Amino acid sequence: MQPRIKKLRALLKKVDLPALFVSCPTNVTYLTGFTGDSSLFIVTQTDAVLVSDARFTEQLQEECPDIDVVIRGAKGATIDLAAKTVKKMKVDRVGVEAGQMTLAMYEQLSERLDQVEWIPIHGIVEKLRRIKDKEEVNAIRRAIRIAEKAIGAVVASLTLDSTEKQVSADIEHQIRRFGGKGCSFEPIVGVGPRGALPHAPPTERRMGESDFVLIDWGANESLYISDLTRIFVTGRISPKLERVYGVVLKAQRQAIEQIRPGIRLDKVDAAARSVIEKAGFGKKFTHALGHGIGLQVHEAPRIGADQAQTLQAGMVVTIEPGIYLPGWGGVRIEDDILVTRDGHEVLSKVSKELADCIIA
Repeated sequence: MQPRIKKLRALLKKVDLPALFVSCPTNVTYLTGFTGDSSLFIVTQTDAVLVSDARFTEQLQEECPDIDVVIRGAKGATIDLAAKTVKKMKVDRVGVEAGQMTLAMYEQLSERLDQVEWIPIHGIVEKLRRIKDKEEVNAIRRAIRIAEKAIGAVVASLTLDSTEKQVSADIEHQIRRFGGKGCSFEPIVGVGPRGALPHAPPTERRMGESDFVLIDWGANESLYISDLTRIFVTGRISPKLERVYGVVLKAQRQAIEQIRPGIRLDKVDAAARSVIEKAGFGKKFTHALGHGIGLQVHEAPRIGADQAQTLQAGMVVTIEPGIYLPGWGGVRIEDDILVTRDGHEVLSKVSKELADCIIA
């Protein structure tokens, strides 16, 4: 994890910040490799110390042997030990993760170290997390493969009497069966009209109550995740479904073709959105085109019409245009894309041809 800490130090130096107090568990994991909880990480230009407790002593030795660790005993609080650690580092200004640290923790630190200036910082570790290294990309690949195997098994056993809740539970089961830690998020299973809810929670509605179902799912392989969406046909392919699906598929393909280092995020969004708007469904595409994935299912960057940043090699993003028609249903197609040095690679391989998505 030392290369990541080195990069963080470079960012801290750039913003003239002597130290950073990392309280977000996901960011602690990213910087140290430690997967436990209730721990804090303090980084300066010369020190990097993980503050934890005795429950994790052996786990810390296994997961992050190259990180300096201080462990509190049965008495006292982790925040007290963290404050003492900061004091030993002799820094007068310390950045805190403004979007992650609770007000209570901020007040506790201020009370214990009133001579230190605590400076709110936004997204500094998340900025590092946008660019995946080779190990991270391989972990995401594994998460995708697990998700693909899982959906194959789910579809093979699905019946018209299966409910949305049953399908959701089966996805979780199959992901674990194929070696995953669990789902990236609770699967979205929307039969017919319920597919018009982009984040529809599963219900007792049965597959046979409509001709198609939207399934949005992903696997957590151990730390890194995947995020996919497909439409599966459980009845006949109506002319309306064929038309709407064709528009969404064209929009997705057009956006994916644009992915390369240096292209603005809003330009990628526009490539898909223009297709949907020209087809007359512009107002029915109600969300951004995609987002980064990694340790979390929603990470930077966000691919939307208001985003002027650019893609960079090493980013892994979703491309997921959708059309949502209340009372009829929704169509969304989502894949995970790696930005490469000279273009892109579509990491997910589940067929998007409507004829291949028919459940016999």
